[in-house]
Formats: sequence, C-alpha cells, structure tokens
Amino acid sequence: MPSTKITVNNNGPLRVEGDFQICDPQGHAFGLAGRTTVSLCRCGHSANKPFCDGAHKAAGFQDQQVARELRPPAPKP
Repeated sequence: MPSTKITVNNNGPLRVEGDFQICDPQGHAFGLAGRTTVSLCRCGHSANKPFCDGAHKAAGFQDQQVARELRPPAPKP
C-alpha cells in the first residue's frame, strides 16, 4: 500500500492521508502541525485555501467521481 492516499470525495474536498508534504509555488512547506490527514479544497470557495473549510456546502459544489484508468502519457519528443 502506498504511503499516501488521496480520496476524491463526492461533492467535497480531496482528503490526503499518510506521509506527505504540501508546498507553495516557491517550494516552501506548509506547517501542518503534525497532521497526517488534511482536506484540500476543490470548489475554490474556501477562505483557507488550499485547505477545505467546508465552504463547498454553502456554495452548492457538486462533483461525483468514479475511479477510472487514464490514457497513457504522450511520448516525449
């Protein structure tokens, strides 16, 4: 089993569990205060981005997911 699990919740956030680090565009890590589970916003309405604050409920965010296979990546030139 992988050391990190990401669950795409229906109508809600991405739940990240395990051993992970979240960094900003400059490569600086967010201080997670020892958390091994966080939820990341998918709806764009959180006042605490990139973390979920539950705003998806009031915003009416809806998105249902079912696992599927991705196409192979395009060959690199």
